[in-house]
Amino acid sequence: MLAVGDSKMITLTERAAERVRTLMARAGDNMVGLRLGVTSKGCSGMSYKMEYVSEAQPHDEVAEDRGVKILIDPLATMFILGTEIDYVEDTLQSGFVFNNPNARNLCGCGESFSV
Repeated sequence: MLAVGDSKMITLTERAAERVRTLMARAGDNMVGLRLGVTSKGCSGMSYKMEYVSEAQPHDEVAEDRGVKILIDPLATMFILGTEIDYVEDTLQSGFVFNNPNARNLCGCGESFSV
């Protein structure tokens, strides 16, 4: 469980943590973590954004669990509070899945959401 202060912000499954650790190992030594944010795009209005980061921004929320450091864009906090991040791999696709209790609508392709 990733926590900021006393509130639980994000749950990271072991599959997701393992995948992030693998990707971070390939990204290089100067990467300190993974930034999670949201951006305005997609047919439902918002989309998740994940990127490697070499340094934290001044107002990032920093959470760490299972050997993974996640830096959360402060503008995304209210949209992702309570989200579980999983990693799914099957015969047709692989990728991170966001189980967000704040999402009220999801697009058909699973790329965007609205709150």
